[in-house]
Amino acid sequence: MSDVRDAVLAGRLVPVVVLAESDRAAPLGEALLAGGLRCAEVTFRTLGAKSAIKAMSAANPDLIVGAGTVLTAEQVDLALDAGARFVISPGFGPAVVRRCQERQIPVFPGATTATEVQMALDVGLDIVKFFPAEAAGGVRMIEALAAPFPGVRFIPTGGIGPDNLARYLAIRSVVAVGGSWMVPVPLVESADWAGITRLTRDAVAAVAAASTHA
Repeated sequence: MSDVRDAVLAGRLVPVVVLAESDRAAPLGEALLAGGLRCAEVTFRTLGAKSAIKAMSAANPDLIVGAGTVLTAEQVDLALDAGARFVISPGFGPAVVRRCQERQIPVFPGATTATEVQMALDVGLDIVKFFPAEAAGGVRMIEALAAPFPGVRFIPTGGIGPDNLARYLAIRSVVAVGGSWMVPVPLVESADWAGITRLTRDAVAAVAAASTHA
């Protein structure tokens, strides 16, 4: 489980993918790989999420596909049975975390308050998703939370893009960021895989530059 977690976070960037139709999942995964990313979070915001995860995982074995916006234990089972290898949720859901731990799968629950961070620690987690990052106080809030919780690491997501990426990655407690700017819905819907590869390559380069100067 730790190997998968480390692989997901190795690139310091988790693309947040929204797919309404599973037929775009495989080529989208190929575009992300071509751009230099090795993981993808497919959100459960659409009815086609399970089939999209299954299609992307089957067609791209080198891509670590996870499920995002997971709200129930039942969705955990659906996602993992479809091939998801990690789970991300927008908030701290005890049932979701418990099911992931039962099935020995990495889980990154949302936490934006000291209470939620403490809840994560209580169940043995030390990495949480900070969401919605910009709306919840952004860089200053993460720095404030990191002070009393020095062993916790954050994956800020929500409102992050090329303009503020470096500010988040400069925080010592930020292990990765999540974002959708390299997989915009219009490009996915138009099947512009070359465009997504280009945006992904630019994002990977931006992360590398920010990490070098952090």
